[in-house]
Amino acid sequence: MTVIEVAGLTFSYPGSAEPAVRGMDFTVDRGEIFGFLGPSGAGKSTTQRILVGLLTGQGGAVSVWGREPAAWGQDYYRRVGVSFELPNHYQKLTALENLAFFAALHHGQTRDPLALLDSVGLAADAHTRVAKFSKGMQMRLVFARALLHQPDLLFLDEPTSGLDPVNARRVREIVLAERDNGTTVFLTTHDMATAEALCDRVAFVVDGRIVELGTPKELKIARSRRAVRVEHRAESGLAATEFPLDGLADNPGFLGLLRAGGVETLHSQEASLDDVFVEATGRSLT
Repeated sequence: MTVIEVAGLTFSYPGSAEPAVRGMDFTVDRGEIFGFLGPSGAGKSTTQRILVGLLTGQGGAVSVWGREPAAWGQDYYRRVGVSFELPNHYQKLTALENLAFFAALHHGQTRDPLALLDSVGLAADAHTRVAKFSKGMQMRLVFARALLHQPDLLFLDEPTSGLDPVNARRVREIVLAERDNGTTVFLTTHDMATAEALCDRVAFVVDGRIVELGTPKELKIARSRRAVRVEHRAESGLAATEFPLDGLADNPGFLGLLRAGGVETLHSQEASLDDVFVEATGRSLT
């Protein structure tokens, strides 16, 4: 089932000389983590705001579950969860009070706020005022809030920004579990590690356009060198030799190294997702 359909999407901010989005086309299926990757100003957040319903006046066609976001009315936000890159909490309330307040806004069943806080590592701080939270703690709280009403579609904007490795992994594991339960995830990021760990497909966005789209694995293989790098022991110490991948099973030099018993490592020369982005766009995210 297709959840999001976008065709010929364009958008210009009033007074801007250049459009923020220039003719995007993509679809997102149910239970898919779809990544939008690009530098700041590429059009990622603008596209997300259109899909969330915060921006209108776009050109082209945009539908979510077969309707434009604005046509859903308030029912849309009962099915959609949003985690913004910049947290927007009630600073004088505790973490638990924040989640309890937002839970009260939903008419349907919500998840247990304390259990959600525990899942993101904030149970010990449940009764602490959010004003005392670090950025990373606030990021985890806004992520938990997006999950509160068990949405069918999650919009995540830089969900691991400001998180230490342990909590970043915790958030990634939750996102994967949500996907496995059938939730659709639209992820905007410039973090290649997060995209590679989570996304079923990624779109590279530059200057308001999608310049490449596919699975991370397919994109990397398409730009990988068909070679194997072998690190092995030699008289002078550790050495490295590269062999063509094609015909490797019959390559006498490669077979000789294997028989000599001095091989330490074998590495295929697969491109990284960052390599693919640079080649496809001519730019770097770092």
